[in-house]
Amino acid sequence: MEKIIVADCDGVLLNWEYAFDCWMNERGFFKGPDSDLHYEIGSRYGLTKQQGKSFIAEFNQSAAIGFLPALRDAVWYVKRLHEEHGYVFDVVTSLSTDKHAAMLRERNLKKVFGENTFRNIVCLATGARKDKYLKEHYEDSGYVWIEDKVENADDGFDVGMKPLLVEHGFNMNEKNLSYPIVKNWKEIYERVVTS
Repeated sequence: MEKIIVADCDGVLLNWEYAFDCWMNERGFFKGPDSDLHYEIGSRYGLTKQQGKSFIAEFNQSAAIGFLPALRDAVWYVKRLHEEHGYVFDVVTSLSTDKHAAMLRERNLKKVFGENTFRNIVCLATGARKDKYLKEHYEDSGYVWIEDKVENADDGFDVGMKPLLVEHGFNMNEKNLSYPIVKNWKEIYERVVTS
């Protein structure tokens, strides 16, 4: 079997929330108390759902999207999986269909994790569900699927992938999942190399 790991990008490989928050602060918007417990961006900043979506779309197509830092301990363990164990990564991200945003995303990932770490980087529309893409490209693959959004992790599970859900404030209290929640890349690494 090919050594392929399929991963979301934002909230999994890169720290989108941190970069987005800095960008919003520059525009005079600040998160409310306990806002990290909400997935919905509008509710985090005291905005409507539509305003939140509009800011996400603008941010995802801005130059800032090319400079996101790695999430937690991702660099160390992704590089170990690639360099020591021969894994390559496919990234499926609901970033934007804007070609320049996609170029910045690819450049950012390769700069942070290495030129040869990624086999494919696919950018779907902003906020797009991944069910159709996963079914078309990974059905019954048994590949590890790393996500932070429960709906997308469920979609991977439904098509025969092995999801691992990266813990965040908005998903840490999920119950009755068909797959594990992981706190960091150390846990992902250990699960992958011992499976």
